[in-house]
Amino acid sequence: MTNGRKTAVLGLLVSMALMLHGVEGMLPVPYVAPGVKLGLANMVSLVAIVIFGLQEALLVVVLRTFLGALLGGVPSSFLFSGAGGILSTVVMYLVYSRTGGRFSFIGISIIGAVMHNVGQLLVASFIVENFGLYYYLPVMMVSAVITGFFIGLAAGPAIHLIGKNIRMSKEQP
Repeated sequence: MTNGRKTAVLGLLVSMALMLHGVEGMLPVPYVAPGVKLGLANMVSLVAIVIFGLQEALLVVVLRTFLGALLGGVPSSFLFSGAGGILSTVVMYLVYSRTGGRFSFIGISIIGAVMHNVGQLLVASFIVENFGLYYYLPVMMVSAVITGFFIGLAAGPAIHLIGKNIRMSKEQP
């Protein structure tokens, strides 16, 4: 894949992640606990891991979280989303690349959702200097398993479709 084509695909992934982040903000999701969200944009992180690898996936995550915080008008959310996104992306990459296919996209997504919540709680506990926030952990873990399952379920076909189109574009001049 040429550098220009790779840049274009990465730009599209960042755009898709931003769009999913925005859509998620408009969905009427029941309040469970602070920081509990669907994590729709994390599907794009998993796609980037499979299609490109860790470095590009981290680029997508950092750009998405920065632009999402900037456009959403909540700059402090960059710390929480960034920490959760980076931790989950690194762990998902390690599971994907080092386990020889023993985990499905659903399993990898669930692990990523759990790590995203752990990253957010770590940042929150340091900011407020209160490790008592970890009482949210069981609720966040249950929600991570549920949302991670559905994000992984959706990621499989997306990875197949995007990967197929990228492979087809490699064959064209």
